[in-house]
Amino acid sequence: MDEEPPPDSVEWPITNEVDLHAFRASEVPELLPEYFSECRKRGIFTVRVIHGKGTGTLREGVHRLLDQMPEVASWQWPAGTQSGGWGATWVWLKSGDDVAAG
Repeated sequence: MDEEPPPDSVEWPITNEVDLHAFRASEVPELLPEYFSECRKRGIFTVRVIHGKGTGTLREGVHRLLDQMPEVASWQWPAGTQSGGWGATWVWLKSGDDVAAG
């Protein structure tokens, strides 16, 4: 018999894009590191983070977090007109070996 996940657990597909519109700003510092870790396990090293345009509060929080994350090689904002412009940021992740080396 297969075990079902707890009712409050949601399976989130891991792709090269994460849309933060469904999350509170307070959830992002826990969400992004976990999401990036799963991306790296799957060989995904370029991720588009959609934070929206809004007031800029979420975007600024995301950018501060990206600057502190050792697994982030670099990031680019705005993402470009075909990729969400001011409402998205491209993130390039380091491979596992690169993170261990610093």
